[in-house]
Amino acid sequence: MEEAAGGAPNPNPNVGRARMGQPAAQPPAKGRELFRGQRKESEGSVDFPTVEFEYGDTDSHGAELAAELYSYTEEPELSTNRRCFEEEFCPQARGRQWPELDTAQQRAQILRLLEGLEVVSRERRLRAARAILYLAQGVFGDCESEGDVLHWSRHNSFLLYQLGTFSAFLELLSMEIDNSQACSSALRKPAISLADSTELRVLLSVMYLLVENIRVELETDPPEWKSCRETFRTELSFPMRSDEPFALLLFTMVTKFCSGHAPHFPMKKVLLLLWKVLLFTLGGFEALQMMKVRRREELGLPPLPEDSIQVMRSMRAASPPTCSIELAEQQQKRGHRSRRPLMKQDSLDIYNERDPFKNDETGVDEEEGDEVDGGIEGELDLMERDALLPAIPVQRPPIERVSFPKGLPWAPKVRQKDIEHFLEASRNKFIGFTLGQDTETLIGLPRPIHESVRTLKQHKYVSISDVQIKNEEELEKCPMSLGEEEVQETPCEVLYRAMLYNLPQYMIALLKILLAAAPTSKAKTDSINILADVLPEEMPITVLQSMKLGIDVNRHKEIIVKSISALLLLLLKHFKLNHIYQFEYVSQHLVFANCIPLILKFFNQNIMSYITAKNSISVLDYPHCTVHKLPELTAESLEAGDNNQFCWRNLFSCINLLRILNKLTKWKHSRTMMLVVFKSAPILKRALKVKQAMMQLYVLKLLKIQTKYLGRQWRKSNMKTMSAIYQKVRHRMNDDWAYGNDIDARPWDFQAEECTLRASIEAFNSRRYDKPQDSEFAPVDNCLQSVLGQRLELPEDFHYSYELWLEREVFSQPIRWEELLRYQ
Repeated sequence: MEEAAGGAPNPNPNVGRARMGQPAAQPPAKGRELFRGQRKESEGSVDFPTVEFEYGDTDSHGAELAAELYSYTEEPELSTNRRCFEEEFCPQARGRQWPELDTAQQRAQILRLLEGLEVVSRERRLRAARAILYLAQGVFGDCESEGDVLHWSRHNSFLLYQLGTFSAFLELLSMEIDNSQACSSALRKPAISLADSTELRVLLSVMYLLVENIRVELETDPPEWKSCRETFRTELSFPMRSDEPFALLLFTMVTKFCSGHAPHFPMKKVLLLLWKVLLFTLGGFEALQMMKVRRREELGLPPLPEDSIQVMRSMRAASPPTCSIELAEQQQKRGHRSRRPLMKQDSLDIYNERDPFKNDETGVDEEEGDEVDGGIEGELDLMERDALLPAIPVQRPPIERVSFPKGLPWAPKVRQKDIEHFLEASRNKFIGFTLGQDTETLIGLPRPIHESVRTLKQHKYVSISDVQIKNEEELEKCPMSLGEEEVQETPCEVLYRAMLYNLPQYMIALLKILLAAAPTSKAKTDSINILADVLPEEMPITVLQSMKLGIDVNRHKEIIVKSISALLLLLLKHFKLNHIYQFEYVSQHLVFANCIPLILKFFNQNIMSYITAKNSISVLDYPHCTVHKLPELTAESLEAGDNNQFCWRNLFSCINLLRILNKLTKWKHSRTMMLVVFKSAPILKRALKVKQAMMQLYVLKLLKIQTKYLGRQWRKSNMKTMSAIYQKVRHRMNDDWAYGNDIDARPWDFQAEECTLRASIEAFNSRRYDKPQDSEFAPVDNCLQSVLGQRLELPEDFHYSYELWLEREVFSQPIRWEELLRYQ
């Protein structure tokens, strides 16, 4: 009957019995245990308060500088660094401490340590590097508080950079990357540990501390520090001594690690440093917004209707939707008494009123049915098959009342394409023919159409990308008359040009590491080992040591996810502002590398547990552990964790991944269909449980773009989510997102859309970055003597195979004289 009515067959007969009022079969014991865990999860999620989270480029300076750079297994090395410094410093200091020296004496000590980096002995170089790391860490042995440690860390970082420390460590890092002996030694080992990456970790830690300390601007900074910061930014952005920027060297380390040639590379430190270098050289989100405003002024475009950062900060979170377990409980209660349908999301009742769209039809919840079917097979294994189990009724908490919004947060936008489509449909309806892209001629159209066109033009928004695409089309049509394009040499342009030819490998490598670090990933023998820089040489032998290492490993993975999500989002946003086709090139390779199902796989977990995870031991965090006496650790103290309501880095990672998913799918119907095919709606709807306005906004955006494909039944069953989309997401005036009548949503155009985009990207890259000497517009030499007299550079080994080439290409080829006479 259900199949005849157009619905999918019900994979769970228990649900059907409960709906028809029949007693449901009892699930097995294992299912009951699973259900109890699910119900406990759902009850906790309903009571979860609003998350007081302010999104930004990074966490607090102290957290970024200290708490995430070091693993807990690296704690013994702090005392080693101090000992190496005191062995070099104490004989010269004559009983004085580092803070007691004046600037000139501190400079002299640093120069003496830098000389130790140039010796032949590898052990002596490592001791000198550890002594410098102790300075960058803030000479914690001479400090009494955490604030003093951070102060001296910042002071010493500027001093170290001014004396050329970064350049010296860059040379040492290049030597370590090319150290084939270390690579082959790591490849032969069955298990890689911290000891295999000691030199690399010391070098990367010093460079990270320099970048992070100098990057952060404070009002109290002296003028020489400000000029030092700009010099450092320029040095990192533009290649000075080599042909590539510093970020490219770090990308090379990532690909070398993922290829298996250097499994000992400390990936967490590499990714953290890469993220901070991109943030320092390209600029953060507020700097990006300022660049966008300035670019629009240069192009003569009207200013932005609002500051998106401020709008999102002022938004309030909505209550989460009701989960499937509570729906089953309600339906069991009503089984014999009523045939009215369930209200799907009473707890998302933002207007404090009954849903006017309720009717007497009994409908199957298509969203939960989708969740049962597997969405992806193979490596990603996206969806887990979980059946809807009957439940014991529980008391629902009272619905949180939210005041009615006074106005929509976003100004509506209209594209030029939207106006053209509206006029095309109107002309076909009223006068029977169209005028192409003409949006000015309104003759023959009724007055309401005139008013509609005027309203659409009032809200017309021309983006920087539209201008760039139009300019690119003109350059392709008229390359001779328009001449060569003037390309501004920005840090973003330099980075893209350096990354261009290996960019697919960089994106694949980052996604491989992200997959290995995702909490939903299953351990596989062929996956890469990202724990090389967290596992100790000797594995734990007690329960307490095992718990500490388990927390450290989970924390390690969370930091990797955070750094990859942040740097990918930075690359996408800056490339989009620099040129739309640079952004599209990166986006296409992310899509081809399965980035969309990977992000969905990441969210296919208990997202509330991930955001509230407490994988940290605050007493072991740097610099707390250096200035306070460590208490005795117990299993209870490790389980308790910190007192924070949520984990900042995990919520930051979730928002970044949602933003990346939005970037990849916006205005791309083929990629939107990937969201539908991979059953993303139930996964995204579960993410609405997190009461944080910015995260909910990006989830609702992703749901909005696919509502037209989810069917009428889904929209009818999720009216509260539809209301939340209407309230929080920007409106496109004639966007038919809620009804599914979009003329662009034609499945047979999807492949052509991606192919057309790829052709445009290749034309752009070829025109701007491939400039061969013998292009089709170069002059042709028609003189036979001149052509024969040119000297050609032949490869060195050509004379070895010259006779073979002569035999194959000349003597063995028959000469067809009749064809030669035919063309005369």
